[in-house]
Amino acid sequence: MQTCVPALIAVVAVGVALTGCSRHQAPAAPEPPAVLVTPVVQRDVAIYREWVAQLNGSVNAQISPKVSGYIIKRNYQEGYFVTKGQILFEIDVRPLRASLDQAKATVAGAMANLGNSKLNVARDTPLAKEKAIAQSQLDNDVQTMKANQAALDAALAEQETAELNLAWTKVRSPIDGIAGVAAAQVGNLVSTSSVLTNVSQLDPIRAYFSISESDYLSIAPRLSMIVHGEASSAVLGATDAQFIQANGLTFASRGRFVLVGREVNNTTGTIQFATEFENKGSLLRPGGFGRVRIKIGTEKDALLIPQQAVNEVQGEYQVVVLSADNKAEFRSVEVGERSGNDWIVTKGLKPNERIVVEGFQKLRNGTRVAAKPYTAAATAAAAEAS
Repeated sequence: MQTCVPALIAVVAVGVALTGCSRHQAPAAPEPPAVLVTPVVQRDVAIYREWVAQLNGSVNAQISPKVSGYIIKRNYQEGYFVTKGQILFEIDVRPLRASLDQAKATVAGAMANLGNSKLNVARDTPLAKEKAIAQSQLDNDVQTMKANQAALDAALAEQETAELNLAWTKVRSPIDGIAGVAAAQVGNLVSTSSVLTNVSQLDPIRAYFSISESDYLSIAPRLSMIVHGEASSAVLGATDAQFIQANGLTFASRGRFVLVGREVNNTTGTIQFATEFENKGSLLRPGGFGRVRIKIGTEKDALLIPQQAVNEVQGEYQVVVLSADNKAEFRSVEVGERSGNDWIVTKGLKPNERIVVEGFQKLRNGTRVAAKPYTAAATAAAAEAS
């Protein structure tokens, strides 16, 4: 037993020594954070602007009756196409037919009076020449004849008015278009101030939008030929408009400028524009909202980076640039117009420099990273998977 003690002590000492060594070993270095990286792209970029717009018909007719009366019939289907001259409503004709009959009777009486006065003039003219009657009597006959002629003219005018009023009991559409919901129903008493419905021409349809004065001044030189009515087909092709619908889809037809406001609104500080689009099938309807998108020019040799690579800090824009040895550098940049999902950088970057698109939130200056290529498709797939 005594011979085993020294050996046991030696084993314990070796174990303690080994334990002490393990306590002083350096910890393993952490893996560098993985980030998605893309190069700064340089190319020509088309510059677009967008404004909120509201749709309206290219022609809008407010349907009001020209005579007062009770509506006895509605002859169109609400929300459907109507043609120019189509009867939309009918108003009770009986009071106006009675007025026409009265006007005709007045005309007949006026014609009789005129005929009688003409006979008097014809009879008294030779008698006055022979001094058989006083000249004053003939003069009275002539004046009576003129007064009766004037009365007949007035009666004929009243008859024509009565005929028009009778015809106006049939309320017709003045244009081809889509008729709205009826604001008056059968049995309602309407007057010339009543609005019965609206009819809008929807092909083409217009999108109205307002531009701030500062925006207008910045793009006016590029649209000056259109603004002043000198647009050629080439200019229109280069500055046509798109309509982005409420669901985010771009309407199939391209638009053209049809209206530029005469003045800047002194209340809102904006100037009104309108673009017109073909609208086959009347898919777009008045009152709908969307965005008008207009190409205002081309930026030559623009530097482009994804918008999500830009970090805004206290009103300044920053990106993370990678060095050749994959170390992060935070750098301030200046940005310009947006182009799709990209941003044009006007200052702070050079072509082909590598920037971090995703993962820069966990970085500091000098951090070494594991760089992986960024693609929008891969990022979208990862987002869907998560």
